[in-house]
Amino acid sequence: QVELVESGGGLVQAGDSLRLSCAASGRKFSDYAMGWFRQAPGKEREFVASISRIGGTTYYAGSVKGRFTVSRDNAENTLHLQMSSLKPEDTAVYYCAAQFVRLYQYRDYEDGHEYDYWGRGTQVTVSS
Repeated sequence: QVELVESGGGLVQAGDSLRLSCAASGRKFSDYAMGWFRQAPGKEREFVASISRIGGTTYYAGSVKGRFTVSRDNAENTLHLQMSSLKPEDTAVYYCAAQFVRLYQYRDYEDGHEYDYWGRGTQVTVSS
């Protein structure tokens, strides 16, 4: 079992920056690739970013590439999402998720169904 708790959400203005964190506990954090997803009101959950187990590989949705940066600290069992140049369309509940990945195994990092554990989310609201 892995427990994930997000923090750092809030209300900001367009153009501002915000840093989300996700604290993990339970099983060995470095066994899991990690992802950030978001869900806006009335919309489906969408992939935002992911990072490999050791942090050497990252992926981003096109809508956030160049503005968001995902990182992890395996010694501290934490995942971060640094968001800059925020836009009103970034308003959503942001979730972190953990994906158990064996050595040399591939799992779709964009598909939320491929993740094994989820946090409860943190609200990010960007005003125009």
